[in-house]
Amino acid sequence: MNVRRVESISAQLEEASSTGDSVEDELEMATVRHRPEALELLEAQSKFTKKELQILYRGFKNECPSGVVNEETFKEIYSQFFPQGDSTTYAHFLFNAFDTDHNGAVSFEDFIKGLSILLRGTVQEKLNWAFNLYDINKDGYITKEEMLYIMKAIYDMMGKCTYPVLKEDAPRQHVETFFQKMDKNKDGVVTIDEFIESCQKDENIMRSMQLFENVI
Repeated sequence: MNVRRVESISAQLEEASSTGDSVEDELEMATVRHRPEALELLEAQSKFTKKELQILYRGFKNECPSGVVNEETFKEIYSQFFPQGDSTTYAHFLFNAFDTDHNGAVSFEDFIKGLSILLRGTVQEKLNWAFNLYDINKDGYITKEEMLYIMKAIYDMMGKCTYPVLKEDAPRQHVETFFQKMDKNKDGVVTIDEFIESCQKDENIMRSMQLFENVI
C-alpha cells in the first residue's frame, strides 16, 4: 500500500457515501455472513461510518478471504505497488506496525485502526503511528540503526529507476542528518517527544522520512 493506494481507498469511500441505500443494502448482504462481530464497536473506535466499514470489509475479504493477513501475504500484496524495487523489508516493518498485538497476523480490526489514523487522524496521531513504525524493537526509543534500517528499506522499495544518481551511502547520510536534528539531548536515542517536536518544526523531515500517507 502507498499514497496512491490510500487515495484510491479515499475515492471509493467518497463515491459510496454519495450513493443511495441500495448500495448499502447490497453491501450489507455481501458482508453479513463474514462481517466482524464487533462492527459497531469498530465504528465507535475508528473515524469511519458503518457504510464505509462495510465497503472496506468487502475489499479486505476480496484480497484476504480468511479474514486475516499473514506477513507473507502482506508482502505479496504490497509488492504489487512497487514493482520497480524490492519492497520486502519495508513491508515487513509496515506489517509489524499494523500488527499491534504482535500475533503474526493483521486482522480487519488491526487494518481499520491503522487506516483510520493514516487517513483521518490528527497530526499527533499520525506522528505517533510513524514513531511506532520506526521503533522496530518497540522499546519506546528510535536508535540510529533503526532509522537506518527503515531508510534503507524505503530506498530499496523505490528502486534505482526512481533514484538513479544516488550513491550507495545515501541512506546513511540521510539518517545522519536527521538523527542529529532529532536527538536533542545527544543521548544516542530519539524519544517520541523528540520525534514529534522535530517533525512538527521541520517540513523537510516529514517529507523525507515518508510520513503520513506516504508511510504506507
